[in-house]
Amino acid sequence: MGTYNRYTLFNQNGTCGIVPFGKIPPKSTDFRETYHKGKTRLDILSSQYYGDANYGWLIMQANPQYGSMEYQIPDGVELRIPYPLEESIGAYEASIEEYNRLYKK
Repeated sequence: MGTYNRYTLFNQNGTCGIVPFGKIPPKSTDFRETYHKGKTRLDILSSQYYGDANYGWLIMQANPQYGSMEYQIPDGVELRIPYPLEESIGAYEASIEEYNRLYKK
């Protein structure tokens, strides 16, 4: 599988629309990592767990309590790494479909 492009879900006539947070429910297969500000990077965690550095956004989606940007993550907190990747992307897509059903007219 090539890198998943979440922005295709929001492409409207060649421009990107609003990209909402998607809910990714916890699973027993998820991993946990302690975040160390200045040392931990989401692209490295993504590469470690998914074999692709482009899924830092998915880790942020699974941890909405820390905002939407990596620099907002407090030092020493435990991050949930949603796993496996394909199942987590499916949960993200289902969440976006639900968002669209509720809020897009």
